[in-house]
Amino acid sequence: MDKLVINGGGHLEGKVEISGSKNAALPILMGCLLAETPVSLSNVPHLKDVTTTIQLLASMGVQVMFDERLNIEIDASEVTVKEAEYELVKTMRASILVLGPLLARFGEARVSLPGGCAIGSRPVNIHIEGMQKMGADITVEQGYIVAKSGRLKGADITMHPVTVTGTENLLMAAVLAEGTTYLRNAAREPEVVDLAEFLNAMGAKISGIGTDVLVIEGVDRLTGVEYEVIPDRIEAGTYLAAAAVTQSRVTVTKANPDHLTAVLDKFREAGALIETDGDNITLDMRGKKLKPVNIVTDPYPKFPTDMQAQFLLMNALAEGESSIKETIFENRFMHVSELIRMGADIRVEGNTAHIKGVEKLKGAPVMATDLRASASLILAGLVAEGETVVNRVYHIDRGYELIEEKFHKLGAHIYRLTS
Repeated sequence: MDKLVINGGGHLEGKVEISGSKNAALPILMGCLLAETPVSLSNVPHLKDVTTTIQLLASMGVQVMFDERLNIEIDASEVTVKEAEYELVKTMRASILVLGPLLARFGEARVSLPGGCAIGSRPVNIHIEGMQKMGADITVEQGYIVAKSGRLKGADITMHPVTVTGTENLLMAAVLAEGTTYLRNAAREPEVVDLAEFLNAMGAKISGIGTDVLVIEGVDRLTGVEYEVIPDRIEAGTYLAAAAVTQSRVTVTKANPDHLTAVLDKFREAGALIETDGDNITLDMRGKKLKPVNIVTDPYPKFPTDMQAQFLLMNALAEGESSIKETIFENRFMHVSELIRMGADIRVEGNTAHIKGVEKLKGAPVMATDLRASASLILAGLVAEGETVVNRVYHIDRGYELIEEKFHKLGAHIYRLTS
């Protein structure tokens, strides 16, 4: 099992190019099932979850091809199997997103209940209930969601709580439904917006994009298109956080500052100098000390849960006390015990972490428990005295493309051990 070995205590300097968004690419790849002609996608990150999704599509009979520029062509004109098997989806919760496209286009689907990071329950009942409102007959049998329908019918659906994958799944189900569908309390994340723009490019009729009410007028068919996936805002935020904790200056390129407004505001509150220029974002923390910032995670456009672990580490090194309240997932402080092993002073009460800043961390063997926790442990290793070994980095390979190479280019002393 691979490990990352980090010798910390140094500064970072330079530019790092941000990859395409994993959380946008996965639903878009699955949305290709809706198209009757080939789709060409660019800026798709090369990650474990993307590979798993492509394997899943191929298992259904979808043709997947790559060109010399690593663009992906998806031809779902012939889908022979309408099933997502457990062995393919057990590590990836986003696999539930094949349910809507299969049901909308083919009137049937058999999808294994998904797996993924151990960060709490993410129930699929909102997906199921929404599609039932659209006329689907759905049962859960031996760990599989089994769905059948004629052509889906437009419906008025209110989702509680706000759910990104629920919004995406119901959106894809609705684009080929008969009549008009209203998705209320819809997620507003940039990744949801990107999916909606992709579907519209293929011929869907979706309005209200970027708001909490999506209106979808069903169409008879969708056709292929060339489409570029948005940059990964969480990857960008992670490299900026690395600059903050190491008192460095780093520029992320091919990013979208508009997707990071709440995060950039918190970086400024923590004492960092932030500059934006087109698709470049520079964080300068040289000669400055981190200030503690209080955070409450909330759905977009508020502070994202996927940046919580990185800011918890920043607070662990800041001068003073702070708190971080996690409102999205109930088990997302599992990295705290690992940071405490490195010398952090953190106490968790329920869904709130109370942090007292310390002057330094010391390297130690640590274990990643989920994707973003992995990132915080790597950042901790960059700033800690001595050597840190991060075990179970398969979590980070699900969401960060070439992370050790990118950090190495910034001057970090980091390498991978493959066993």
